Formats: sequence, structure tokens, C-alpha cells
Amino acid sequence: MAELNVVATISAKEGTAESVGAALKTLAEASRGDDGCIAYEVYESGSAPGTFVTVEKWESQEALDAHMKAPHVADAFATQGDALENVAIHPLKSY
Repeated sequence: MAELNVVATISAKEGTAESVGAALKTLAEASRGDDGCIAYEVYESGSAPGTFVTVEKWESQEALDAHMKAPHVADAFATQGDALENVAIHPLKSY
């Protein structure tokens, strides 16, 4: 099966970018240890501060599904949920 590339965009509410960014950094570090994680990077937009982008590569859909159920993902949403304006997760298809 082909690798799965995923991009997520996360918008922090005004005044929460620092805490959201720190939580996403922690999430990325933990996620890199997940079975099937090939790469997991976090960036903040240079043109839209407080908008974060994760760029992820997974061995399979099953690996991504397991990641989404992992305690560190739940912890990130539990601690930062009120600070998030919007979260959009985009599994990518090649053309």
C-alpha cells in the first residue's frame, strides 16, 4: 500500500497562538514515535500568525487511524480545544 500524506491546518483563537504552538510541538514529538509514522512536522504560517500547519507522512491509513486514537492526540485536543478556532485534516491524493 502507498504511503499516506496528510496536511492539517489549525487556527488558534486570538491570544492563544503561543500555547497552541507549544502543544502542537509536543504532539509532533510524541507522534513521531507512533507506529507507522514516517514524518510529522509542525509549522506556523509566516503570513497568518496563529495558523499552524502539520505535514505528516504515514505508512498506511491504519497507522493514521491508530494515531488519531492515541492518548497524546486526545490530550492535545483536551488541553487546547478551547483555544482552537478551526481544525481541518486533509489526507492527500496524488495526481
